[in-house]
Amino acid sequence: MNESSSVLFDQPGPRGRRRIRVFNAIASLLLVALAVFVILRLHNPPDGENQLGWELWKPALDREAWTDFYLPGLWMTVKAAVVAVVGSIVFGIVFGIGRLVPNAFVRAVSAVIVEFFRAVPELLLMVFFWRWFAFAGLSSPSYWAVVGGLVLYNGSVIAELVRSGVGNLPHGQREAALALGLSPMQSLMTVEVPQAVYAMLPAAITQLVVVLKDTALGSIIMYTDLLQESRRLGAMYFNILQTLVVAGVVYFVLDWLLSRLAERMPALMQGRTYGNTVTEPTAPIAILDATNANQIADARQGERPYGGADRQFPDHYHGSNATTDHWQHAHYSHGHDRNHPVNHPQRPFPKLPTDRRDAGKGAEGSEGSGDPDDSAGVE
Repeated sequence: MNESSSVLFDQPGPRGRRRIRVFNAIASLLLVALAVFVILRLHNPPDGENQLGWELWKPALDREAWTDFYLPGLWMTVKAAVVAVVGSIVFGIVFGIGRLVPNAFVRAVSAVIVEFFRAVPELLLMVFFWRWFAFAGLSSPSYWAVVGGLVLYNGSVIAELVRSGVGNLPHGQREAALALGLSPMQSLMTVEVPQAVYAMLPAAITQLVVVLKDTALGSIIMYTDLLQESRRLGAMYFNILQTLVVAGVVYFVLDWLLSRLAERMPALMQGRTYGNTVTEPTAPIAILDATNANQIADARQGERPYGGADRQFPDHYHGSNATTDHWQHAHYSHGHDRNHPVNHPQRPFPKLPTDRRDAGKGAEGSEGSGDPDDSAGVE
């Protein structure tokens, strides 16, 4: 069995494949029969009007329905979702970092807050805030109750994404930062958290789909979102089924667009980074290796997508014979020195000094008389 056909279980034999086809056919027939039954019941209900008739669908699709009900409700949904998304990201980053700081007390308090709001249902939070804001005399209590419930719940989820993103980083990130003299807090804020936030963006956008859908819970506390406006329209024309179907289609389109963005985010993120995404041509490079592997690696770096000066040194310096002594000649032999005199026939080829004390002397034996580019390690 080749690698492309390997699965977690044994491949079914002829009898197994025949049994699977039979089960699939039976399930398809059952689904078709259920769809036909639903359509027939909607067309001719026992006690009621034909739900498929145009006289019921027309009020749910005409221009007044969109201008007076759907679009105002959609605006209220988007307004609550946008504010909740911003608040959730701020809440999640703050308390996600709080669960990672060296201070044990801050970690404990952050953990209690995050776990509490993850466990409490959003609807309960909205009802609590709604009653609280109404008694406090706050304007638009239902709107702020919806935003508050969404921020606390989804912010707790994002805080866990931040914590898990930092935990999934290679341990060498923190060790390198500490070796450079950074404190654990500096390492967390300047090295680890930025990488974790960048890596968690696709998962965070997927969580935003949940924020948009959960705004519909606000209709229970009389928030005039898309769902509430659709119910009002259906109560006016006695076509609640049709108006809810239209609202469901609108929700589906918005969530589908966000889901596609979450799927494309990894490719977009990779396109905006400059590091190599391919493996090195040869690893490791042997001492005095005569191949052009380093030139290939340097050529694959390509042009800078956002401008700027060319690199003087590549991202990865190959070769185990790259010592501090005679670095200029080693840099040329590895194929990285584009300004070496071998590319300029009018300038002589530099010679390696035989004594470290002779480094920096010109061709006539005086210091500083050579070319500035060849001032180190040139005789």
